[in-house]
Amino acid sequence: MTAAEVRTQPAAPASPAWTGAPGVRLAWLHLRSRRVPGAVLALAVCGGVLRAALHWHWTFTSGFLAQQFPMIIGGGAAAVVAMTTHSPFGEPERATGRWLPYLRLGTALAMTGMAIGVLQLAVTGASLNGGIFTLARNVIGITGIGLLASLVTGGLLAWIVPMAYVAFAEYALIEAWRNPWTWPVRPPDDRGAWICAAVVFAAGLAAFTVRGARTRLADSALPVREQVGQQGAGGRRGAPGTGRRDEDPPVQRR
Repeated sequence: MTAAEVRTQPAAPASPAWTGAPGVRLAWLHLRSRRVPGAVLALAVCGGVLRAALHWHWTFTSGFLAQQFPMIIGGGAAAVVAMTTHSPFGEPERATGRWLPYLRLGTALAMTGMAIGVLQLAVTGASLNGGIFTLARNVIGITGIGLLASLVTGGLLAWIVPMAYVAFAEYALIEAWRNPWTWPVRPPDDRGAWICAAVVFAAGLAAFTVRGARTRLADSALPVREQVGQQGAGGRRGAPGTGRRDEDPPVQRR
């Protein structure tokens, strides 16, 4: 291949422009930025593990200990939903996205419903102690804990508090605690447990919709605009002890 042939290589064709509705494109980009396709795959894995555990009897089939493994799977699904709150863009997205609260609300609701649907599909035709209602209540309440935790820890670490609550609920199950705020160990028709789980989910959903997940460890840091200004000011300072700035022309010596 000669240099002339290299210069005459045709340019790669540009990708076709988006022809759909702008709102659909915006929603799709939001879902991709939150790694929702990967989260859907993780929910499918949770459902598959639960189905395998019920089919091959990896856990207890009766008694209160039969709730242990489904509780862990429900907590894992809720942790996956909580991790989709992470935003890779941070402050610029908050400053420019007027549709952002609606996208947050829709994504959280859709992912919670999908988690419940996948787990319900996994237990179809199997014997589950407490039924799908207990599993759905656990997912709803623990997801609310994850949404609240994302305001403090950020989306990437939002799984820690829900799984810690699952560990606490496992201890409450062994100790036979019956408080409403330990809703994972309550019967499926317990009204107080449903109220507690629904209140936690509603509080987490409302706070996350308005505020969004924490984007950095120090939310008290300066906004992006001020950080850029400081970086620019720092770039104009010269090396220590030189007595001049970087953009100052060098002094010509005679």
